[in-house]
Amino acid sequence: MSFSNSVLQLEMEKAFEYLDKAREVASRGVDVISFGIGQPDTPTPEHIREAAKKALDEGFTGYVSPPGIPELREAIANYISEFTGAGDIKPEEVIVTPGGKGAIFMAIASYISPGDEVIVQDPGFPAYECTVRYAGGKPVFIPLKEEEGFRLTPEAVQEHITPKTKMIILNNPHNPTGSMCTKQDIQGILEIAKENGIIVLSDEIYDHFIYEGQFHSVLEDPDWRDYILYLNGFSKTYSMTGWRLGYIITNAKAIERLTVFAVNNFSCVTSFAQKAAVVALTGPQDFFKEVLAEYRRRRDFTVEAFNSLPGVRVLKAPATFYLFPNVKEILEQTGMTTEQFSLKMLEEKGVVMPPGVPSFPLKAGEGYVRVSYVQPIERIKQGVERLRQGIEELLEKA
Repeated sequence: MSFSNSVLQLEMEKAFEYLDKAREVASRGVDVISFGIGQPDTPTPEHIREAAKKALDEGFTGYVSPPGIPELREAIANYISEFTGAGDIKPEEVIVTPGGKGAIFMAIASYISPGDEVIVQDPGFPAYECTVRYAGGKPVFIPLKEEEGFRLTPEAVQEHITPKTKMIILNNPHNPTGSMCTKQDIQGILEIAKENGIIVLSDEIYDHFIYEGQFHSVLEDPDWRDYILYLNGFSKTYSMTGWRLGYIITNAKAIERLTVFAVNNFSCVTSFAQKAAVVALTGPQDFFKEVLAEYRRRRDFTVEAFNSLPGVRVLKAPATFYLFPNVKEILEQTGMTTEQFSLKMLEEKGVVMPPGVPSFPLKAGEGYVRVSYVQPIERIKQGVERLRQGIEELLEKA
């Protein structure tokens, strides 16, 4: 049996590959410290878990409406209206999806046809470009520059626009660099899109993890219904990675067509999980203040610690829970690639750091590693000391 050409465009996400490699190293008795996968270490808040249990106990386990249960669509509309300042999002402008990746796949596959060009950040979350190629489109990569804080700028977008450009994918705040676009960046990119009749797919799932500056959503634009697909989910803010709950917000007519996609793909998102999501949005939000304060402490510690390593420098990223350290000096002295360096640190020191290339395609991530600081500071400290030892050993041999 042979797979279709479309399916062969999809690739395994390297962060999960490194998770598997870490398990293999751990099986040898090594204490592995992972700066790898982006999964908050805080548990799903108790009131959310209790809501799911209650739904199960009440037998809420059957099929539900394909675009989502009405109370969840309403809760999403109300919450995002207030959070982004959009003000008037309606429940019929929301569809619930099986995770953020489900939203990404649905949005891209529904709008991209063979030959369409799609602007993608490089480095970037790999699901974007994979899905574009699956749909027959052509990813057009814009390299993000460390000297510009890894921001996607309007000037760079303008340079890459062609008559074939169908979509701009904006991930803000950004994985893997932790960068955040300014208000001027967002406004400029949206103006370019409107002037050229281009769709903007905006993935804003890290919108609560902001340490400096002010976050600006694409939904601040009063014309968002004309050209924007807004993506978000529950995995990061509410520590609900395994619950697989995401959503898309766009105009009601588009939601009707996306619902047809949902019916043919997954029928509906897990019923009792949706009940828990309602409580996540309408219940107490004060738990996140403590989470954010702890992650800020971790971010500050990790930046200082990595900048103390020989041959490493890292920007103090204003958002997410990622850093993107520059290890080019180490690579120049040792002749290694980024992936070889990452594998060396994993196999010999038990420290997981996905390499910028090939984990976050295409080329701009070469010379960088992604660090996710979703663990206690003591573990971060241990990981950094192992890296210090490993780097010093490499440089001594160089």
